[in-house]
Amino acid sequence: MPAASPGSSVTSKQQSAPPSRAGGAPPGRGTAGGRRSREFTTRRGLVIAAFMAPAAVFVAVFTYYPMIAGSQMAFRNWNLTDLTDTSWVGLKNFRDVFTDPAWSTVLDNTLLWVVGSIVPQLVIGFAIALWLRRRFRFRGLYQALIFFPWAISGFLIGILFRWLFNSEFGVVNDLLQKAGLIDEPIAWLADPQTAMIAVLIANVWYGVTFFAIMILAALQSVPDELYEAAALDGAGKARTLFRITIPYIRVTLALTVLLRVIWIFNFPDLIFGMTGGGPNDETHIVTTWMIKITQQGDYGKASALGLLVVAILLVFAVFFLLATRERRVPTRGAGKSGKRGVRS
Repeated sequence: MPAASPGSSVTSKQQSAPPSRAGGAPPGRGTAGGRRSREFTTRRGLVIAAFMAPAAVFVAVFTYYPMIAGSQMAFRNWNLTDLTDTSWVGLKNFRDVFTDPAWSTVLDNTLLWVVGSIVPQLVIGFAIALWLRRRFRFRGLYQALIFFPWAISGFLIGILFRWLFNSEFGVVNDLLQKAGLIDEPIAWLADPQTAMIAVLIANVWYGVTFFAIMILAALQSVPDELYEAAALDGAGKARTLFRITIPYIRVTLALTVLLRVIWIFNFPDLIFGMTGGGPNDETHIVTTWMIKITQQGDYGKASALGLLVVAILLVFAVFFLLATRERRVPTRGAGKSGKRGVRS
């Protein structure tokens, strides 16, 4: 059998060897999956801009222009009763908001509306999510029934609960009387002391679904191995909850709470459906009061109140994200590489 010559072996190795990166693959060719990466050209950029232009124009016309126009109204004497005088008044509209007798009541109601809704929604929604994470019969049906209220309009929910809390033929009074808890019907929505309680109950029922959805989705990402290791170590349910479950999904919890605070702060639908801000304006929050001022024709004062709402929510969002951000500490072996380590 003839021996192969050294030249032929070198030639075969050269033919079988993959092309070197420095040897120069042709420009415009990528290495991921052998696909070619298209070069960004002026023509391609114009095509992308042409597809994005309708959406950009739509957002600019229907979002940013009204925001700018509404913002400048806050510094003008803009009242529908007299449109001949729209002169610049500076901070007068803001002073009118702060000196209005209803401002303190509206501010207190808004704080109660947000805190009194968020805390029960978070606790009940968390409990429902933990329950739905378990495997049991007809779990899908229970999920559909629990998530269904979120698909209904908040204004319709308000009308529904207005009938439920009706003093004459409402279901709530009927159940309380049959249970022996009250002797005579309560005028829930006509009494300033009970009207706010009624709207809070309705909002808690309506918003629990959002927390249940978000927390259940986050719980699906917690590895079962962590729970198995905790069970082997003898950890109880409470310790597992506070040492494994909550720390693992704390980012989702923080973002969910932030979104719900912003949503509830700007959620006048349910209050308008139930009380319309009454009785005697005792259930008004900032956004429902702003709508009332707009209906009275004082667009300047309403725009000033709207800017205050944006400023309050912006400051809250910044401080909340800073307070709940994920802190990291350097690991021992990081050295001068600047790498970050585990969560603190």
